[in-house]
Amino acid sequence: MEQLSLFDQQELRAPLASRLRPETLEEYVGQSHLLGRGKMLRGLIERDQVSSMIFWGPPGVGKTTLARIIAGRTQADFVEFSAVNSGIREIKEVMGRAENSRHMGLRTLLFVDEIHRFNKAQQDAFLPYVERGSIILVGATTENPSFEINSALLSRCKVFVLKALEAEDIKALLENALKNPKGYGNQEIAIGEEQLLAIARFANGDARTALNTLEMAVLNSQIQESGEIAVTDQVLSECMNRRSLLYDKNGEEHYNLISALHKSMRNSDPDAAIYWLCRMLDGGEEPLYIARRLVRFASEDVGMADSQALGVAVAAYQACHFLGMPECDVHLTHAVTYLSMAPKSNALYRACERCKQDVRELPAQPVPLQICNAPTSLMKELHYGEGYIYAHDTREKLSRMQCLPEALKGRRYYEPSDAGQEAAVKKRLEEILEWKNQE
Repeated sequence: MEQLSLFDQQELRAPLASRLRPETLEEYVGQSHLLGRGKMLRGLIERDQVSSMIFWGPPGVGKTTLARIIAGRTQADFVEFSAVNSGIREIKEVMGRAENSRHMGLRTLLFVDEIHRFNKAQQDAFLPYVERGSIILVGATTENPSFEINSALLSRCKVFVLKALEAEDIKALLENALKNPKGYGNQEIAIGEEQLLAIARFANGDARTALNTLEMAVLNSQIQESGEIAVTDQVLSECMNRRSLLYDKNGEEHYNLISALHKSMRNSDPDAAIYWLCRMLDGGEEPLYIARRLVRFASEDVGMADSQALGVAVAAYQACHFLGMPECDVHLTHAVTYLSMAPKSNALYRACERCKQDVRELPAQPVPLQICNAPTSLMKELHYGEGYIYAHDTREKLSRMQCLPEALKGRRYYEPSDAGQEAAVKKRLEEILEWKNQE
């Protein structure tokens, strides 16, 4: 066996995720919508036309790695610092060095992790250097840049959305870790396909979490007399702290459980709904995924029968975002119970589906002239807005003006039920339609 140098030994002591960090676009996994052949970002990198940009995506999808690859391909000095422990003074020091490099014909790629944590003054400090081209700013954020990045800075950056990695992508990373000499390629690791898939599902799109979990499992497994390290389900389950993740090879149970939760709420069975919720959480399901499904359920299955349901579901999502597990479990239980006990109506869902079918299958209809905007005299001459009736000026606060296209006159999409608060909505709509049909 080849003897390792001191440098090699030190390198192998680094975390597995660091040792296996891709160094080229060819090694990079995921984000094919940006880095596939012929895609925009790949073209910019290959043509060395990279400008300032923001990478927006969840943790562990390769934002920092991609910035390092770009720096290598563009032959720029790579400077990295985190918004967590950097202030105005550190920014100015880096900007000063970048300015000196620019005068010498060298470019600086400045990677700022968690750029959303910078306040307005700190973000403003980048502006003159971005404008002069002293730096190529690459910011990484897990938050929506529209809300977290100053508009002046954001307007000078191209935003690229990075997606959570698919389970198959993560599984490929894990298999590479077992074969790559930088990982466990020089060791005999016994781990099954089902176990790798369990780690991939547990990671929830986060490559770093997946590699850290694999490393922990290997380090805590028994070495056999043959020298092989055998990873057992028990060890892997303890490392993930989720006993239920190893039950299903194809991910079918994931869909079975969310289906069970949804149908239990629809059937107004809070006990069953809470049980399936807890099963999902115990299995390591992402709380925000469950919360998103509750938001959908609130409009699809409760709707106008209790419009407060949507507010409860959205509040539960926000609580999950603020607190995370394990504290947010009670908020999800609150929302699941409320939705289970709320009166049910799928009238909104049926209205949406019927309308979408017309939009897909019928020719696009013109907007009736009477409800068109008429900001110019020419448009007024063309009868835009002619015949428009401002409902607030009428005694009934209604008019018989037609708002649907002529080809769809009389079409009904929303047909309210008698459930809960929607009964009052149904009565009101019937009164409106009766009044409009009077000559």
